Amino acid sequence: MSPVQFVAHPDFATLALPRHLALLAGLALFSGIVVRTMISVGVPDRPDARKAHTQVTPKSGGVGIVAAFLLGISLLYRYGEVSRLAAPLFLGVIAAAVLIAVVSLLDDLFDFPFLVKLGAQFVAALVAVGAGLSARKFDFPLIGGVELGWFGPVLSLGWILYVTNAMNFIDGLNGLAAGTTLVACLFLAGIAGLHGGFFVYTTALLLAGGVAGFLPFNYPRARIFMGDVGSQFCGFMLAVLGIAATHYQRVSLSFLVVPLLLSGVLLDVSFTLVRRAVARQNLARAHRGHLYQVAHRAGMDARWIAAIYWGFAAFGGAVVVAFLHAPTDLKPVVIFAPLLPFGVWALYVAGRARRAALGPWG
Repeated sequence: MSPVQFVAHPDFATLALPRHLALLAGLALFSGIVVRTMISVGVPDRPDARKAHTQVTPKSGGVGIVAAFLLGISLLYRYGEVSRLAAPLFLGVIAAAVLIAVVSLLDDLFDFPFLVKLGAQFVAALVAVGAGLSARKFDFPLIGGVELGWFGPVLSLGWILYVTNAMNFIDGLNGLAAGTTLVACLFLAGIAGLHGGFFVYTTALLLAGGVAGFLPFNYPRARIFMGDVGSQFCGFMLAVLGIAATHYQRVSLSFLVVPLLLSGVLLDVSFTLVRRAVARQNLARAHRGHLYQVAHRAGMDARWIAAIYWGFAAFGGAVVVAFLHAPTDLKPVVIFAPLLPFGVWALYVAGRARRAALGPWG
């Protein structure tokens, strides 16, 4: 079969890109104002043995991300009829977003046990899936469409919980989670816009605007951290957008877009969980054994580590574009491309940790 042609959707002109970029800039400015306020009133994050920072720094800067996103999503619901999903589904997404934001902000304030956080995430995911945001069918190369049936909602719940926690786990160095989210959102918006996924396109831009307003306060020097309210919210919304992308089947295997964009984050977390499980370590116990943490403990500059994970997201975006161009028989090969740079990164970190005589990774 001939390669899928990467051609703009006939309705692409309806995106009104200049106006949307202006909205993104406005939301970034609004987010920045809120973040600046949170620097003065935010919850203090005190150093301890498992954290990278050495002085008290305010957290909950993610409030700016959430506030900007909710403002944008409210405007989208009011005025963006072309870009939004059907009303019940859209309201379910908003309700779930508000719920995860409120609970994660309370977690910043009161430091809930992991099981309490997981329960709250499950309820928020259940709200989104219960409103109808669930994967229905996957289009596999060489196989075709596979209907998920009852397994769709179960898979969607698991996906949302995994990505939400993965972004939370990865938020341990200045700019790492925020920059990865920003790169992923910009790629996701471009891909969705070109293929008729207008809800995904617009919503990804809204989230990008909120993160863009926060990032200058967090990288390269952190005046504030995003906190759980930021990392959990970003992870939750990216997971939701990943499911929403499966509702647009103009492109085969669209359910892989977000996993590829977040490949660096998801592979780091998966690698760490498997490594700790093999070592019979408590998976729920806090640690500093993620690859990015090991690299930092071994003396690597935190700014470079963050930039590498941004690069993973950008590479994932390039893989998505390559996937769209690839002949059908090569598509299953293309999707494994992120394993190569991640494998090189893992070997490099292992070697650096050995030279630094770190001992057990944690």
